[in-house]
Amino acid sequence: MTADPYTDALADGPAVAPASALITRLAGLRDRVALLVERRSATDPTAADPLRGLYLSDEAVQHLLWPADGPDTYADGDATGLGSADGEPHHGTPDGDRLHRLMVRLGITPLDAAILLLALAPDLDRTFEPLYGYLNDDVSRRRATIGLALELCDLPVHSARARARFHPSAPLLALGLARVEEPERPFLSRSLRIPDRLTAHLLGDDTPDAALAGHARPLPAVPVLPQADPLVERLAKRLAGGPLTVYLREHRDGDGLACAMAALSAGGLEALHFTPPAGDDEPHLLPELLREARLRGCAIVVAPMPEKPGPLVQALAVEDVPVLLAGSRPYDPQWCDRDPLVLDAPRQRSGDLDAWSAALGATTESTEHGFDLAPVVAPYRLGGDRIRRVADVALDLAAFDGNPLSAAHLRLAARQQSASGLEQHARRIRPAVSWDDLVLPESPLAQLQELALRARHRDQVLGDWRLSAGGGRGRGVIALFAGESGTGKTLSAEVVAAELGLDLYVVQLSSIVDKYVGETEKNLERIFTEADRTDAVLLFDEADSVFGKRSEVKDAHDRYANLESAYLLQRLESFDGIALLTTNLRANIDDAFTRRLDLVVDFPFPDAAQRLALWRHSLASVPCADDIDPHSCARDFELAGGSIRSAVVTAAYAAAGRGSPVTTADLLAGAQREYRKAGRLVLDEDGGW
Repeated sequence: MTADPYTDALADGPAVAPASALITRLAGLRDRVALLVERRSATDPTAADPLRGLYLSDEAVQHLLWPADGPDTYADGDATGLGSADGEPHHGTPDGDRLHRLMVRLGITPLDAAILLLALAPDLDRTFEPLYGYLNDDVSRRRATIGLALELCDLPVHSARARARFHPSAPLLALGLARVEEPERPFLSRSLRIPDRLTAHLLGDDTPDAALAGHARPLPAVPVLPQADPLVERLAKRLAGGPLTVYLREHRDGDGLACAMAALSAGGLEALHFTPPAGDDEPHLLPELLREARLRGCAIVVAPMPEKPGPLVQALAVEDVPVLLAGSRPYDPQWCDRDPLVLDAPRQRSGDLDAWSAALGATTESTEHGFDLAPVVAPYRLGGDRIRRVADVALDLAAFDGNPLSAAHLRLAARQQSASGLEQHARRIRPAVSWDDLVLPESPLAQLQELALRARHRDQVLGDWRLSAGGGRGRGVIALFAGESGTGKTLSAEVVAAELGLDLYVVQLSSIVDKYVGETEKNLERIFTEADRTDAVLLFDEADSVFGKRSEVKDAHDRYANLESAYLLQRLESFDGIALLTTNLRANIDDAFTRRLDLVVDFPFPDAAQRLALWRHSLASVPCADDIDPHSCARDFELAGGSIRSAVVTAAYAAAGRGSPVTTADLLAGAQREYRKAGRLVLDEDGGW
């Protein structure tokens, strides 16, 4: 006979030991069923009725009890197929006996285990089906009933304590290990069913319940770092001591999940990460979720929390499963009768070098990949498994390019993990510029570099060194760029974002300002909240329209305008991200906003030398005539950088239309065009203005 590789594969593997343990237990159960059948046959007045054979004869029962291949199919077992009453296995119990391990872990009594086994038997051996039909006096009822279970366990059917084993609060039902079906039938005739997930687990199959697909997944372990937060260490010790329900209040989305993962890894515990579904499906999944955690002997981590967390917290507040909930809302005692341990999750530090090095398989010096890791990862406030995911994506990108891992791969992967909802209110710019694209005097250039430095080291200075002013103030970096139009304010913001490896989001004021009272503040709050949880640079262009000076209250409009400014003042203090404000009219910015700024960068109008550098930089990639000379344009036309670029664009179109390189005349025409646009006088061909 030709070997079947598929069946051969199924015959081997880790499921052999658990299946053997169950077969051993079924042998004891079969002996008990045989005794009951013999007792029934001896006292049944219809045992000799020929019509009874139409249903199930005694010979057929005996054949089912002792099949042709003999009773040695099963190993010898005790009368109930269980261990001793003290929970210890009998001599000869296989090491892979998952039922015994479940008894010990969940505190299931031998009686409950016996009930579970006899209810499970038809799902493991189909010969139990007709036997149960015979004992139920109805061959169509092929599952164990409550009455049959009590009889097989030698328990009186009128005993209140015995019947209580099938109450909804009894261990088997409360733990989700068994179900009593057909409530419309008399109590003793109700069927017992074991969930398929439990059957699979006892046979050695650890595939998660299909009902949880898409909502629960095993939480990967994170490296245990030598310098963990003290709260994480205390939580790990407490979780190692026994099940606990914890609510981790987050300052920023992801803080609670990162804290939970670190504590569980330090405590040596596995966990399931549950993401509550939207809609009404959540209550139906919680029993399956708890059962899965009990079968695996692991914890449950819930993040993020649903809109109405009360029912979820109430359902998961159990004593036998560690549950960690993470959310940004303050805990409400009305959520649950049994209050969890409420803790403030530690903030995720930007640039946790130990975590990044562990994820990349590098040392903290990061010389293996040919770049300095510390400044690259400094702006990213990622925690939990997101650092590992960034590392995996970066390595995949490098493999796709066929090059060694670079800082660019790491930054691109990190931006993907910082996907944001800011695009609803802001325009995203993927920075494609560098410091070489800036033509600025030394003073503003040095301030821009200082801005990037502050963004990288804010956690160390404001957090570790405790230089935050307190009062709920955040660790954000806020700067104002002031200068005339076209002097490079927006370009500088893009360069800073590129230096930090972050996306730039330009806030659209049209999507913020609303004619209805209070709606503008709500829109701003959405932007600030999203920016707090996202690694990005937020740019308020023409900020004086939103951050303008407060005025004397003369009517209702002034009053509400001042309320808007007061809200912005408070929100900037608690902001944790990076925000840049640009204005053409610095005098219009309220002094109270200026005090809350980390930096004010003045962009001066370029002088002749800087204008020449701007002309040359704009022409760097443009085909030019050999005798082109931008000196005269730089000397005679006082244009800012933005206007110079527009003049070069005009000249380039003219040259492209002729099919020739750009000439000095083209540049002159472009500069004159910019002067006319600004309403300034220019010389015509005849020498007049």
